[in-house]
Amino acid sequence: MEVREAIRTRRSIRKFQEKPVGEEELREVLEAARWAPSGLNNQPWRLVVVRDREKAGELAACTKYSSIVRNAPVLICTFLNHTESYDRDKDLMAMGALVQNMLLAAHSLGLGAVWLGEILKEKEKVREILHVPPGHELVAVVALGWPAERKERGERRPLEEIILGYH
Repeated sequence: MEVREAIRTRRSIRKFQEKPVGEEELREVLEAARWAPSGLNNQPWRLVVVRDREKAGELAACTKYSSIVRNAPVLICTFLNHTESYDRDKDLMAMGALVQNMLLAAHSLGLGAVWLGEILKEKEKVREILHVPPGHELVAVVALGWPAERKERGERRPLEEIILGYH
């Protein structure tokens, strides 16, 4: 899939088939994450991959979007490693690039994914459930699986509305 097409056709998928995600597809998504840009190439991210249904159930209790978390075949929990961080703002932008890379890679493979942020209200509890050491801050959770829904074209504001000016 050509990158412009992937950007324009990717949609957040919240319902997944019970079909498992293969190791090869998962590895492709994780590799895309690994190649995200970061300031000074510090790569401040650490990931926890959750396939275990019991563990997913524990995580589901941390968000009002529990059905998504409970039913996704794979959850990829992304953490900012504070010992690798040199500038919080830049590192959070890098984490956003990491998540976007995963979403686009998943879409290009025919997988569905959604970026979950509401679970951040319980970031310490998630860190504890996953036995992630202190000094790592939950930034996002990506739910991943084979889509059980197809979303049509999304709407975006016209360019004229989002460009403040040219100089």
